[in-house]
Amino acid sequence: MKRILICLVLCLCLLPLGAMAEFDAASLAGQTLNVYNWGEYVDMDVIRAFEKEYNVRVNYKTFESNEYLWLQLSSEDAWDVIVPSDYMIERLIKAGKLQPIDKTIVDNLDQLAEGVQNLSFDPDNTYAVPYFWQTVGIVYDTTKISEEEMEAQGWEAFRNPAYAGHAYMYDSSRDGFMIAEKALGYSANTTDEAEIMAANEWLEDMHKTLKPSYVTDEVIDSMAEGLKWMALVYSGDAAYILSENEDMAYCVPSQGTNVAIDAMVIPANAKNPTLANVFIRYMTGYEASLANSTEVGYASANAEALAELSGPGGEYEGNEAYIPRSGYEKDEIYVDLPSEWQARQPDLWEKIKIQ
Repeated sequence: MKRILICLVLCLCLLPLGAMAEFDAASLAGQTLNVYNWGEYVDMDVIRAFEKEYNVRVNYKTFESNEYLWLQLSSEDAWDVIVPSDYMIERLIKAGKLQPIDKTIVDNLDQLAEGVQNLSFDPDNTYAVPYFWQTVGIVYDTTKISEEEMEAQGWEAFRNPAYAGHAYMYDSSRDGFMIAEKALGYSANTTDEAEIMAANEWLEDMHKTLKPSYVTDEVIDSMAEGLKWMALVYSGDAAYILSENEDMAYCVPSQGTNVAIDAMVIPANAKNPTLANVFIRYMTGYEASLANSTEVGYASANAEALAELSGPGGEYEGNEAYIPRSGYEKDEIYVDLPSEWQARQPDLWEKIKIQ
């Protein structure tokens, strides 16, 4: 019922952007917008409502990693809107692969939630408009592991032999090294050789001790079904898992974690930049943000939508995974690491997994 009401709001209550910005909305009719986003990261009813509103077509495709997105942008394919993560946005800006946001069209930046304002990789939103944000944490079965036990261990739970064979590790080299670095008291963005090798040894020990199953998106349904005792999970996926299985809880370790922001940006070679800006404003406004966040479980970057979904009667009221932790001194946003470490880290990760 909530989704039906949200769709009605989208269809009936959104004001045409042409009344608020300096462009001819009618001139957009018939255009095709090429959008590249993460998998399962949007309510497709929102896309259809946008198409109807502006009489356009959205060519919507998905990617699985920031690194794959980077490779695609190096090809001749032209995308109008893409949704990379923080460190990849930093890399794209440095490489001159993005064009500035047109703030005469995207005039709703004042609606951003406090946790996604003044971000280090683009503090004044010159190139990026936050879409979703999340933390990396641990979903665990409270019938197998107590809250007190998990909170006391934090990331060290991944080296507890009592959980051997009962854990999922998300198959991401960046996140894997992050939890090791945080467990050891280092920065998640360290480039110090001694710290990197210490983190590598920590992960080798984790692999031998825990014997985890390395997975990606299948962790969501698997943990919702209670197939393992614990898993490394993004908070948006954790919010869904907790809503499906009352035995599951979410822990963001006190050693610190990654706070990740995925934002909408426009490639430098976009063929339809005006329509791209219109789309970004539409998708980050209250109504679309509410629908998208309700559908996928990730925290909205729109302050009003975030408050409604987490407040009394909201879809994620009382769900401890929905709102990311913010302002914690040990948490970090990933930065774009030096090119040599970008290549080396995945190699070390693959070697760990096959030992």
